[in-house]
Amino acid sequence: MLHPFEPVFDKHSLILILATFPSEKSRKYGFFYGHPQNRFWKLLALLTKSEKIPESIEEKKTLLLKNGIALWDVIYSCDIKGSSDASITNVVPNDLSKILECANIQRIYANGEKAYRIYMKYCYKNIGKDIIKLPSTSPANASYNFARLRDEWEKKVNAIVQHGS
Repeated sequence: MLHPFEPVFDKHSLILILATFPSEKSRKYGFFYGHPQNRFWKLLALLTKSEKIPESIEEKKTLLLKNGIALWDVIYSCDIKGSSDASITNVVPNDLSKILECANIQRIYANGEKAYRIYMKYCYKNIGKDIIKLPSTSPANASYNFARLRDEWEKKVNAIVQHGS
């Protein structure tokens, strides 16, 4: 399966958040974190002190770019069963250079363990930039309630809070 969307970034992006590969719901929705139970957009709105949680794709892109955030996935193509990161095989990584050559990325974050491991295995040696592992915002990550998730992200992603407009 090929990655269905382009990354979101511009020359003002300072941080890059990477996940693995879009879920079935995200693929159907046509944008990142499209599953209604995924906590990504609620969390990002809170961390950036946004007045509301973005709903439309355009509102989500605006929130990202207004706050210097680039968003993409580490996987260009893979075999995947449903939405399960655990089932991912035959990984072909995304070429992150299109973002890194355009934007002044200061930090890279992995939204979840699997994204972190794939970045380290396939991308780190070519890019040479460290990645900070964050707990996944996926509804499958039941060990993190929203408050715990917020606390962990807030500690590690202070650049979002400080950069927010």
